[in-house]
Amino acid sequence: MADWDLLLTDARIATMRQGAPDYGTIGAGAIAIAGGIIDWIGPTANLPDGTATETRSLSGRWLTPALIDCHTHLVFGGQRADEFERRLHGVSYEDIAAEGGGILSTVMATRAASDEQLHADALTRLRTLAREGVATVEIKSGYGLDRDSELKMLRVARRLGEHSGLSVRTTLLAAHTVPPEFAGDADAYMDHIIDEILPAAAGEGLADAVDAYCESVAFDATQVERLFARARELDLRVKLHADQLSDGGGAELAARFGALSADHLEYASADGVRALAESGTAAVLLPGAYLTLNATQQPPVAALRGSGVPIAIATDCNPGTSPLCSIHVAMGLGSRLFGLTPEECLAGVTREAARALGLGHDRGTLENGKRADIAVWDLDHPRELAYWLGTHPLSDLLIAGRSFSPNP
Repeated sequence: MADWDLLLTDARIATMRQGAPDYGTIGAGAIAIAGGIIDWIGPTANLPDGTATETRSLSGRWLTPALIDCHTHLVFGGQRADEFERRLHGVSYEDIAAEGGGILSTVMATRAASDEQLHADALTRLRTLAREGVATVEIKSGYGLDRDSELKMLRVARRLGEHSGLSVRTTLLAAHTVPPEFAGDADAYMDHIIDEILPAAAGEGLADAVDAYCESVAFDATQVERLFARARELDLRVKLHADQLSDGGGAELAARFGALSADHLEYASADGVRALAESGTAAVLLPGAYLTLNATQQPPVAALRGSGVPIAIATDCNPGTSPLCSIHVAMGLGSRLFGLTPEECLAGVTREAARALGLGHDRGTLENGKRADIAVWDLDHPRELAYWLGTHPLSDLLIAGRSFSPNP
């Protein structure tokens, strides 16, 4: 006879298992949890004999895997609402940047901010995501652009995971843009990343992955290839901001290095899509940035879908190009702007988002042996998560089998 910590009964369950039709639905189901892990899941009628320390009837509520935001820049100093307003009045981004605005204004604010201020501001954003059912978040650096500031950002991100109760994966994005100290010499700055910043981050165990912005306004494929080769030597997985503004061969580069994900992909070519399919690299689509930038080139969703490339969705929460801190709105935009189905949107913030972080073995679906990260919803059907904008249907969030409160 099994011995469980928690037994959830009288639930409708969207398991989101790979290949299962209709959200992997179990119409009248139960989940038994032991040691923070799903020990049994299935129709209540088939529940094996066992005892549970606690049993909860969910009265027909829906259960899904807890949500995952697999691409964010949650740690940063300041904000850029003033620039947003000025652009709406017709001031160009180039003019704002020439005045010291744009990404470099965030860099200056981040460098000047204390660890405590960065932590407090990011924690507010993190709790906002948790209130929507998010249990796992990726946080990138990339607004420090020097050794000490990049490491500061990563330490803050690690602390957020330790103090918030959520799972936080950290990504070194020192190759975000060229800082003022290296203006006009991207090669020299890349040398600095490879020789100084990356080894320091790896030495302190601060990064789970390494990312770069492969674009004409940042770094080319040859420069990023050097970074990825060094990351591989340090046993770090890679991710890539790829083909957002132009086809720079980013998708192919990501695939060549077996990247966890290639993100944005608006201009990815047919060859790039085929390469992603062959490598198993996930495509992370970021509709918040697409909306904010008034972009017109959509990512090649039909080609990605047809080639079997895993498609994830994320907020890309950042102060410049995606001031979006709602995974539900990201799902709604993914459906409305990119034509993803509601089921694809939910898979994109559960199963495929877990894959984009290298966590597919552990979470992202509701199956025996996986972490009991479970969202409980007051909904008629999970398709409503991509349908409604601005509602708050979360009833409960379980992280490793325990109810989690996102409030202080």
